[in-house]
Amino acid sequence: MILLTWNIQWCRGVDGFVDAERIVDTARSLCDFDVLCLQEVARNYPELPGSGGEDQFDLLRRLLPGFAAVPGVGVDTLATEGTRRQFGNLILTRLPVLQAFRHLLPWPAEPSVPTMQRIAVEAVLATTSGPLRVTTTHLEYYSAAQRGAQVERLRELQAEAAGHAFDRDFAEKRGGPFERAPRPASGILTADFNFHPHDPEYARIQEPIREGVPAYRDAWRVRYPGLPHPPTLGIYDRVQWPAASTTDLIFVTDDLAPRVEDVVVDGETKASDHQPVMLRLRD
Repeated sequence: MILLTWNIQWCRGVDGFVDAERIVDTARSLCDFDVLCLQEVARNYPELPGSGGEDQFDLLRRLLPGFAAVPGVGVDTLATEGTRRQFGNLILTRLPVLQAFRHLLPWPAEPSVPTMQRIAVEAVLATTSGPLRVTTTHLEYYSAAQRGAQVERLRELQAEAAGHAFDRDFAEKRGGPFERAPRPASGILTADFNFHPHDPEYARIQEPIREGVPAYRDAWRVRYPGLPHPPTLGIYDRVQWPAASTTDLIFVTDDLAPRVEDVVVDGETKASDHQPVMLRLRD
């Protein structure tokens, strides 16, 4: 299974142009992905630089026929013209989606800095090796306190899923909303985390949770122990980012670590201010 994760900056490249088709074409040129996890997808935000207010959730879905779309809206506000303005994340996959969740992450008030509501989108996918959870999110940039709270919630969600892995199948509830659907403990977590490998949040998200709950591990370090993760932000856009850094990461649960075949950061594309990161898992 091949997964690609990318903060697409509302489809805005380093050249300032917003182009959803370029995003999809670039992703396809990198790998034959089964799952595409995108952060910073916008709908009806004409004030964003380069944007015409296009519905990027719909555009990106239509550019990948045969893929199921699992959108997750964090920011959902009323626009002046009476329509909705929405901003969040998107999972696109050609694998069957057994069930999907949208988890609003903690957003404790911090009036001194600009912040927004964040969301984690979770999809349980049918793979040749069995059900697999894929979660993508985008943690707070300006507030360390909010980002720390969001890390704790992601750990809680991992524990929650591990508990649901043992849910009973009640025959009399089949066909209704109480019917059991898979939600395994095995999972992949991708994001622009807005923390770096040297930050405490990076260590915290990988700490043991409790007995019986597989913890997260950085897939890059599983594949390349001892080698620094290549930068994923600010390689080309030095207007917004004075130095290159690493904030786009992929974590896998302990049980998936032996299946990590490769992790690759594309350092060439300028279609966003971030670089795409690919994970290949053995079946």
